[in-house]
Amino acid sequence: MNLRRDHVAGGALILAGAGIFALSTDLPFGTLASPGAGMLPTLLVGFLMAFGVALFARAGESPPLADIAWTDLPHAVRVTAAAAAAVALYTTLGFLLTVGALLFALTFVVERRPFLVSAAFSIGVTTLAYTLFGLLLKSPLPRGLMGF
Repeated sequence: MNLRRDHVAGGALILAGAGIFALSTDLPFGTLASPGAGMLPTLLVGFLMAFGVALFARAGESPPLADIAWTDLPHAVRVTAAAAAAVALYTTLGFLLTVGALLFALTFVVERRPFLVSAAFSIGVTTLAYTLFGLLLKSPLPRGLMGF
């Protein structure tokens, strides 16, 4: 069997779905009339695994895995590192600082956009997200050590 890109992607989706399902079994599923906290994660995992199976089954149409050009790997590593840092600092720094810093780092450092454009974008999107989720939807967002 010639290993193809969709074999790897489909297998990764199936394995990720199985792992998430194993971690979410402690949540009550409930019934259709009275859904529990575990119903949505279970349904989403089911769809994730079903799409993984479909992707794996149709993998013969995708290019071989050996033909992947890894030229974009450094960019992907920078984006992943920025996202991991934001996840690690989210509760410590709070929503506003973490999301603002993440967006600024992604646009200015990773994507190399001009400083003022990056600053305006990160401030604008962070303000819009805070207004929508924190003020209008009243979602509890972490305030962080500085209180905002």
